[in-house]
Formats: sequence, C-alpha cells, structure tokens
Amino acid sequence: MQLGFSTMNTPEDIRPDVLARALEERGYTSLFIGEHSHIPASRRTPYPSGGDMPDQYRRMMDPFVSMTMAAQATERLQVGTGVCLVLEHHVLDLAKSVATLDLLSSGRVLFGVGVGWNAEELENHRPDITWAQRYRATEECVEALRRCWVDDDSEYHGQFFDFDPVWSYPKPLQRPHPPVLLGTAGRLGTEHAVRWADEWMPMDVALGNVPKRIAKFREVAAEAGREIPISLVTFGDPTAETLHAYRELGVVRCVIGAAREGWNDPATTMPFMDRYAPLIAELA
Repeated sequence: MQLGFSTMNTPEDIRPDVLARALEERGYTSLFIGEHSHIPASRRTPYPSGGDMPDQYRRMMDPFVSMTMAAQATERLQVGTGVCLVLEHHVLDLAKSVATLDLLSSGRVLFGVGVGWNAEELENHRPDITWAQRYRATEECVEALRRCWVDDDSEYHGQFFDFDPVWSYPKPLQRPHPPVLLGTAGRLGTEHAVRWADEWMPMDVALGNVPKRIAKFREVAAEAGREIPISLVTFGDPTAETLHAYRELGVVRCVIGAAREGWNDPATTMPFMDRYAPLIAELA
C-alpha cells in the first residue's frame, strides 16, 4: 500500500515545491491538494463535520498552480487533486489544465474529483445546476473531459455540458487519460464510483464501518463487472494499526494529513510526515 499526503494549500502552509521535495525524499508517493475557488461569505450550508468552518477553507490557493510547482520540484511524486470541484470550472479550460499538467509532469497526475459540500459555492458558478443534480452533472463533466483527452475531434452532448466538435490539445501523457478518482462515500456516491470512476477515494470517517463498506463496494463493483482500486483519505492521525488494517483490506493508497492534529500550524507538518515515514516500507 502506498502512502500519500494531503494539504489545505494555504499561503501559510509550506510551499508546495518544498513540501513535495520533502515528501519524495521520505518515500511518500503522492501529494493531494484540495480545492475551493471561493467560500461564499453568507451561506446556508453547514460545515459537514459540524461547528465552525476551519479558516483554511477561505484561504486555499489554486491547486493546479501549486501542483505544477510540486511536479517541477520532484521526479517521481504523483500530484493529485483531493478533490477538484469540476463543476466550478469551464470544462474546456479544465481539460487543458489537467492535460497540460499531466504532459509536463511526465504523466504523474491523479485526477481526484468530487461534488462538494457547499451549495452556495456551486450556485455562484452554475446556477443552472441544482444541488440535487450535482452528481449527474459531475458525471457528465467527467465524460466530456474524457472526450477532450481522448478524441481528436472532441464533442459532447449532454444535459449540463454540450459542445460541437473541437480541437482540444494537448492530450495527456497518460493513456487513455489520467485516472479519475471519485471522492464520494454515500450510497449515491458509491453508485457513481462503480459506474464511471477509475478509482474510488472516500474519506474513511465517512464510511463508518470501513471493512463492511469496502466489502459491499467490491461486491457491487463485481456485479457490474468491474474491479476498482480503492484509496482511503484518513481523517485525523491514524494509528499504525489502522494503516496496516487498511492494507490488509486491499487498499492501494492511504492519503494522510486531512484534519490531522495541528493541521493549521505549518510548524507541525514536517514532524507529522517524519512520524509516518518509517511505516512506508512496512506498508509497501
């Protein structure tokens, strides 16, 4: 099992190039960077974990600029979105950004996608997409992106995304395209992961009984004739026993760092990485 790291990517955090080099030196295989284009100053949507929304959400930098810096500073480290809110982008611009990054990084992009948790944020970008439609709209967006990445004359005609043949270049280095990791956990999210994701990347805390939910996911995927790799994003500071248990479940990648102790203090980042680095060889 591989070990990756996630960051909120704020101006106060360790610079993405410095962070990426440190991760690669320690044997981590991936860096995942989250995304919020903005946070509405007035919103009805509560923070999913309850309580006040952490201030880092207001201050997140652009993930693609930061991933470019991370890739430039490293040779092997995979760079991923954890997750990209695809409905908050113009699909043709997003296709070019991901493809360009994959090409320039020598094929190291992991394209994590999600549906978001902030209804007002989506409304600011796409008032034509209701909150209840966001899963289907995300599926359409990914379908349209794949057409741009694969086809010479790319076109797509759906309910939420619709364009006649275009030339969308460059194409990604990875073929047929960078893997799409769907970061959802509920019943509807699981159904979508089985239907169209290349990998499933839920947060462990959202699954509840992790072994039971993973077993059920694999059962549903097998019924659909698919075998889908599973990554887990850990919430908080997982124990070594927890990580070994996830490895025994066949999880291919654990991404640590989300909501870790001291996650709002950059001084705690390197010690956190150092604490888990000795486990990398054990988990491989």
